[in-house]
Amino acid sequence: MIMDQLSVFSENKAGMLADIAAQLAEADIDIEALTIAETAEYGVLRLIVDSPKKAVSVLKLGGFVASLTPVIALKMKNKPGALAEVARALTDAEISIEYLYAAVAREADSAFVVLRVEDVDGAVALLTAKGFEAYKG
Repeated sequence: MIMDQLSVFSENKAGMLADIAAQLAEADIDIEALTIAETAEYGVLRLIVDSPKKAVSVLKLGGFVASLTPVIALKMKNKPGALAEVARALTDAEISIEYLYAAVAREADSAFVVLRVEDVDGAVALLTAKGFEAYKG
């Protein structure tokens, strides 16, 4: 359920996403999910990739600032209310979600959500006990 998320910090200017995506593609690294948070000057690209450690090395060699962060990746049914169940379970246990993003999974009728919480191990224990499944890519 715990997965390494790739975080890439870069200037907020045209072409940066294309450069990052191209470097990953050239290294045969598949992007499974991503989100971008930005300010006027900088952006943070957060990605789930199939080879996170390789991706950090490739991007650092390419001049980017990149790091790995432990996140929770959950498999969910692609239906109304699935995210509400996860959020309610964490809320009831007083575990705050710092951020999240979701993507459609390769498996039919499934989605997955990536969650960043302060207490990753506690959240995983709770979610596992409540029957939530890990996303395995």
